[in-house]
Amino acid sequence: MSEPEQHQLKTPDSVAADPEAIEIMRMWWSKQEPVMSIKPAFNDPAMFGRMLAYAATHMAHGYNVRHGVDERIAYNQILAGLSDALKAQNVQTITEPTGTGGAQ
Repeated sequence: MSEPEQHQLKTPDSVAADPEAIEIMRMWWSKQEPVMSIKPAFNDPAMFGRMLAYAATHMAHGYNVRHGVDERIAYNQILAGLSDALKAQNVQTITEPTGTGGAQ
């Protein structure tokens, strides 16, 4: 997987400096669908929901900075996409066999 350096995600310095930081999820868009690697690290699943809410807010800001989209409009579009995906109820979990490659 290679993409231009300006599009590569970097680990924030504050996270790199925190010995107790936990990576929860990596997500890609591949072959016209989302692919992810997840770690259910919280005892309370609601905490993951909170993280998704923070991610939606930060992504809306990102759309504003990179594409000039009004943050409130971007946020509402993100929530609409989330709602559409939940309503469709067509998500299936497919797990890859363990130990079959993947960059570490």
